[in-house]
Amino acid sequence: MSRRTSDMGSRRPSVLDSPAARRQSGLSSRRPSIDPSRLIPIDKATATTGDDFNVVFIGAGNIMFGSDEGPWNHSFRLEHKLGPRLKVVALIDPAIERATAVLQKKCDTFVRSAYENTRVFRTLEDFVKNMSRKDMPRAVIVGSPPMFRGTTQPGRDIELQIMKYFPGVAMFIEKPAATGPVHEIEEAFAVAKRIKETGTICSVGYMLRYLRAVQMMKQIIDENNLTVMATIARYACAYEAIAKPDWWDKSKSAGPIIEQGTHFCDLSRYFGGDVDTSTVQAHSLEWNENAGHLSKIRIDETAIPPENRIPRITAATWKYESGAVGSFTHLVALQGHDYSCELEVYADGYQLKLVNPYVQPVLYVRHPGSDHEETYRFNDDDPFFSEISVLIDNIEDIEEDPETAQILCDFEDGCKSYQLTWAIREASERNRKEEEARAEAEAAAATSA
Repeated sequence: MSRRTSDMGSRRPSVLDSPAARRQSGLSSRRPSIDPSRLIPIDKATATTGDDFNVVFIGAGNIMFGSDEGPWNHSFRLEHKLGPRLKVVALIDPAIERATAVLQKKCDTFVRSAYENTRVFRTLEDFVKNMSRKDMPRAVIVGSPPMFRGTTQPGRDIELQIMKYFPGVAMFIEKPAATGPVHEIEEAFAVAKRIKETGTICSVGYMLRYLRAVQMMKQIIDENNLTVMATIARYACAYEAIAKPDWWDKSKSAGPIIEQGTHFCDLSRYFGGDVDTSTVQAHSLEWNENAGHLSKIRIDETAIPPENRIPRITAATWKYESGAVGSFTHLVALQGHDYSCELEVYADGYQLKLVNPYVQPVLYVRHPGSDHEETYRFNDDDPFFSEISVLIDNIEDIEEDPETAQILCDFEDGCKSYQLTWAIREASERNRKEEEARAEAEAAAATSA
């Protein structure tokens, strides 16, 4: 089977190639890890004990309070981790009515004590102006849309605001780091630098790193001193269940690679290490190509300008700075409800294949000396709870206990995953333009002939 390659020498320079954006890593594919036996199911976890734990929520949407579309619900995990200690002192969201409604639902349940004194504000600054000393948070959970964060610009700099008003207070930031135009990536890295300089505890919501299956994969690699040779990722979404018009508009969501595929780009980096973004190549199947027709889109795609409609398939390859090779294919192709997602990691003698990580993760392991795959199933795993649990443990680890599990993704690491997704989108759009130019030239030549 032949594979068509693009001329690397003709590639135009990108902001992704600048020295500031391409930070070198001497750790190759080594990343923080956790003994998988310490990642316990949420129903077996015991709530922490101690004084009240004040939290500020930024964002009153699905990621914070849950929905029928997926398992995300940060408030639910915090309720289980902190129990009656949890006190949500403020909910920040410009949609006051929606925020008030979700709080009322919480107050109608057994977790009332966490929310009965919660106040709603349009902005973080409004809260600061009206807060008292007893309202000082120990953590700020940011679940607002990514277009309003991850930059140094007023109104889109929530991380900098938090550090300004609450120095030393820990942050949890939902992924991706941002969804602004590509030239703003430098600003995201500037935010990461500020977080590191201030020593602020910060966790970014790439929850798949916290899967017990993923940590078992890391354990196998580390215990056998393996060097990753390749990562192969595939993410096929069930588009029929996606009814948000903004998701189908890449001018608003930044496109499926950046908004959705970011999890598997991050997981690939978690095993492969930092990516040489100058090597990224990608091709896409677009909405207006014969193979790109979808029969069960639930929104009116004709209301979206043609240039902003999302690709149906994006396939990318790249080189890691370690020399290893990575690939990722994202597909807007399945109907129904369930997604189909897999990640394969290869090292000398080993194949580690993670299947269905979002629902019921299964890990297939092939060892040296055997063609047989061992199968490991991980029922009742909740990586959302594990990432919140690790964050709280780090906040409360005043004595810096070496046994405390490490946060697996800080803001700078999250920025690098965001950087990779933009590199993939840019590469696919660049190749698409070249294909269109060739087609136009061929058509012109045929006409003149």
